Amino acid sequence: MLYLILGLVLFLGVHSVRIVADDWRTRTIARIGAGPWKGLYSLLSLLGFLLIVWGFGQARMAPLQLWSPLAGMRLLVWLLTLVAFVLLVAAYVPGNHFKAWVHHPMVLAVQVWALAHLLVNGNLAHVVLFGAFLIWGVADFSSARQRDRTGAVRYAPGRWVPTLVTLVVGVLAWAVFAMWLHGWWIGIRVMG
Repeated sequence: MLYLILGLVLFLGVHSVRIVADDWRTRTIARIGAGPWKGLYSLLSLLGFLLIVWGFGQARMAPLQLWSPLAGMRLLVWLLTLVAFVLLVAAYVPGNHFKAWVHHPMVLAVQVWALAHLLVNGNLAHVVLFGAFLIWGVADFSSARQRDRTGAVRYAPGRWVPTLVTLVVGVLAWAVFAMWLHGWWIGIRVMG
């Protein structure tokens, strides 16, 4: 569990700099340059991610069950993860309605993904992992929306073609992940 927690602190800590120290971040980028900042950010994020993967794998070997998930949650989780995949794709497709509506679809996708996994996983390792991402997602989404209000950021209105592309790619990515990749990468088959 220690490696999981260290990984989460490192990974989410790096991703929280803008939440807790945006002025420091801006000054540091101005001082060292955008390239070195991105390099350090990426290196620390990768290290944190690897610690999360390793620590979660280790923690899953000795599960401590906190609660049993409610029966019949599988369909709800499938729907929530489908929404998360569409929102994730929306972060990368310019001009879609989802980005115009929620402004920060990737962070919202993380929240929905984490919540979905908390609904069907009641052991300590899952609660620590997904709970940390859910808490971070809520804090980051709130912070980003506050920055938008402070900076009077205006998002372009969505268009239908990019929105349809977002939906199609999101649904296809969700289906491939749910039917094949989740079992292959995570070791837990959720469909198929």
